[in-house]
Amino acid sequence: MSKETIYRHLREFRDTFREGFGSGTETMRWPEISQGQIVMMMSPKMQHQRVGNRLRDQLTAQLPADLVVMVETDLEDPGLGILRVPDLAVIDRAHEESGADAIAPAHCHLIIEIVSRSNPANDYEGKLRDYPAMGIPHYVIVDPRDGTAVHHWAPTTRTGAPTYDNQQHFTFGDTLVVQGWKIDTSALPRYGDEAGE
Repeated sequence: MSKETIYRHLREFRDTFREGFGSGTETMRWPEISQGQIVMMMSPKMQHQRVGNRLRDQLTAQLPADLVVMVETDLEDPGLGILRVPDLAVIDRAHEESGADAIAPAHCHLIIEIVSRSNPANDYEGKLRDYPAMGIPHYVIVDPRDGTAVHHWAPTTRTGAPTYDNQQHFTFGDTLVVQGWKIDTSALPRYGDEAGE
């Protein structure tokens, strides 16, 4: 069975889930698909979303009219068998207006993931494998747990596995520049900060 066939079956199963699946205060958001498996993710907490809102506001103020920021929107490559739901994605506005059900990687310029307390490996390992495989040119990981960020760019398979040729590390207080867009990390609260509660 091909990767795409397996993906189609998983995608069909994944689409049977509904918002709010789970119990108590922990609910599941839309699952992701990677390496022939469904990856269950917890719904983001208020502190996580506060960081996301500040990042979105900064980017939106700088983007040209032909680009837009999408929040928690499906990004899929059926041929690779990958479906991810990035926290933030900068994509072509024409693609956003196209009526497509999911973001096509070819129309994505930047992805930002905010590390969750519950599953940091998903951003640092799984997505760091999948995003370069999908050809995403810039991937920024923001980690409010320790007040750090890392910018990965220039996807390659030169080493035999998908990866990024370049990376640069930052601490909160630094300004990242991605394709000319400035991200002021001093405006981002850390988990547990008074401003982040």
